[in-house]
Amino acid sequence: MTKGNFRTRFLRATACLAVGGTALQLSGCDPQVRTTLLTGLQTTTSSLSTALIQAFFLSLQDNNTTGTTTGTTTGTTNP
Repeated sequence: MTKGNFRTRFLRATACLAVGGTALQLSGCDPQVRTTLLTGLQTTTSSLSTALIQAFFLSLQDNNTTGTTTGTTTGTTNP
C-alpha cells in the first residue's frame, strides 16, 4: 500500500484536523451561535450537493435536442 504524494497526505490531514477542530470548538460555544452555525452549514451543504447532482444529470442529457424536425411539407402553388 502506498502513502501517496505529499500534497494528498497534507490535504487529508488538514481536512481531518478541520473537521475534528470544528467539533471540539462547537462544544464550548454559545448554544444559539452553535445552532445558527450548524443550520447554515447544513443549508450550504445541502444546496451544494443538490447543485452538483443536478449538474451531473444535466451533463448526461442529450445535447442534440434543439426541437428541430426534418420532414416534407406540402403546399399549393398558384397556377
